[in-house]
Amino acid sequence: MELKKQRRYDAGLLSERFPDVSGIVIRMTYYHKAENPVLMERTVNVFPTSYAYFNMECMIKGCEGGGFDLTSLITKHIKQHKKSVKGKMVCKGKNGNLTSEHASIAYEVNIKYGKKKDPDK
Repeated sequence: MELKKQRRYDAGLLSERFPDVSGIVIRMTYYHKAENPVLMERTVNVFPTSYAYFNMECMIKGCEGGGFDLTSLITKHIKQHKKSVKGKMVCKGKNGNLTSEHASIAYEVNIKYGKKKDPDK
């Protein structure tokens, strides 16, 4: 828990890392190997005052070292000034009982940019 807090702090605030971004909405559908594959749906709103930490945990009990790190994907799209991206990701976490594809997500990331400020004002 303490390590997670430190990672969030180290990521810095969204407003510091990406001053042009006014907000990010991350929509995820978590899947797992079961008769009903949809585990849950989740929406994460990231505000300028939020940490720029985009590593989402795996929701499967007993998963160690897994999760879904969207950091490089979001950073790349912000640098390219793109507004949205969709995709899928598989958890790479391990545990004796878990299969290699025990969990996955389908995600949609929407990035909102602030208005450019007029340098003469």
